[in-house]
Amino acid sequence: MRKHRLQYGVALIELALSIPLMIVLSMIVIEFGRALYEYNTVTKSVRDAVRYLTVQLPPAPTSCPSAATKLVRYGSINPLPADKPLVPGLANAAISCTWQASGTVTVTVSSYRFQSMVSNVFGLQLSDANGGINFGNIAATMRMPT
Repeated sequence: MRKHRLQYGVALIELALSIPLMIVLSMIVIEFGRALYEYNTVTKSVRDAVRYLTVQLPPAPTSCPSAATKLVRYGSINPLPADKPLVPGLANAAISCTWQASGTVTVTVSSYRFQSMVSNVFGLQLSDANGGINFGNIAATMRMPT
């Protein structure tokens, strides 16, 4: 019976030592999941925009139609004024469209930056010094029907 009484605080000490590790692991998993979700959302919207542009006539070679930029940013050609962008921080200037002589069209989102909710957890850096992760270029290319 005496040995059992000596063990009363052990579970509390183990919990106190393991809670910070569990919080760190949870935050890493949550932030990684959010980053993958945003990357996937941008990738899907770029594919939708390039699919839309394959059936459109190419405008001036240096411009991207507003319908395509709306598809990338809002997921719709005609977003409502109250609609929020699919992902935060995606600007029209980062979206470009190019038509090649070979009959293909490419939509590119340049240097999209994921903004982390938390920059660090218990001293462990989850993002760079600016509080985010740079995804680089996200692009999709499709052949136009002939």
